[in-house]
Amino acid sequence: MSLDTLPRTQRRDRRLRPGRPWRSTLDVKAMPYALVSPYFLLFTAFGLFPLAFTLWYSLYDYDLAGTVEWTGLGNYAKLLTDENFWNAVANTVGIFLLATIPQLLLALLLANALNKRFKLRLAIRMSVLLPLVTSVVAVAVVFTQLYARDWGLVNWVLGWFGVDHVNWRAERFPSWIAIATMVDWRWTGYNAIIFLAGMQTIPRDLYEAAAIDGASRRRQFWQITLPMLRPTMVFVVLNSTIGGLTLFSEPTTFSNGNVDGGSQGQFQTVAMFIVKQGFREFDYGYAAAAAWLLFLLILIGALINFLLVRRIGGTT
Repeated sequence: MSLDTLPRTQRRDRRLRPGRPWRSTLDVKAMPYALVSPYFLLFTAFGLFPLAFTLWYSLYDYDLAGTVEWTGLGNYAKLLTDENFWNAVANTVGIFLLATIPQLLLALLLANALNKRFKLRLAIRMSVLLPLVTSVVAVAVVFTQLYARDWGLVNWVLGWFGVDHVNWRAERFPSWIAIATMVDWRWTGYNAIIFLAGMQTIPRDLYEAAAIDGASRRRQFWQITLPMLRPTMVFVVLNSTIGGLTLFSEPTTFSNGNVDGGSQGQFQTVAMFIVKQGFREFDYGYAAAAAWLLFLLILIGALINFLLVRRIGGTT
């Protein structure tokens, strides 16, 4: 008797009978793991293994001559008393704050403007991504010319208001501002598109109901857009935190490829400090320890920003 001629209950019982072929059982149980295994294999090879290997390196005094000497937490203790390291931490956090806060505010306002109906909407939305596809070197060349001390456009404009020429590379805070504007110019459009994608998922019925109740556009933004946008804000803030605390390309190209970060390290970031210790001083263990402290700094920064975003979104 064929399976199709049996009643429904008997067909179900026969399909669930333990005598099912082993190949079918293997396909059902093992195939999902086999399909996702490439990701975990790649993550293990290029994610977990480098982390573990860097941690092992940080416990040794490892130099170019091949000298390997166990130091335990000696590299970490030395870093905690290293003024150059803390200078790099201060520079990293300062540039991060100057770049990230205006960047996220501008991206949010830009996304809100792009979320409206207007002509050539798709073309204008795509145009905000143009800075992202621009080479970092090209961006650095342009901004280096803009912030030149004697003939830069920025100093020329400031001269209209009686401000003396600023040496943007030689002074600490001005160099932070210059690098922060480079970061904002490249990444504001990207974050705006992410915010816009989150806004597109908000039901339009909420805005229509609020408009009927007499809510202004500003109140709709604060009462509907921001609370509904909280998951997207968490992603953008965490992503910006990781990118901001690992900043390397912009300050390095701003100093013409020098990882010293200026004559006195006035804009040297932690990532530049790590590269200097590992590939110029050839102190690999010390650089590995600095990398792990940077990882800890990123975790702390991400946690703080996550808690702030949750509170802004109205949760406790």
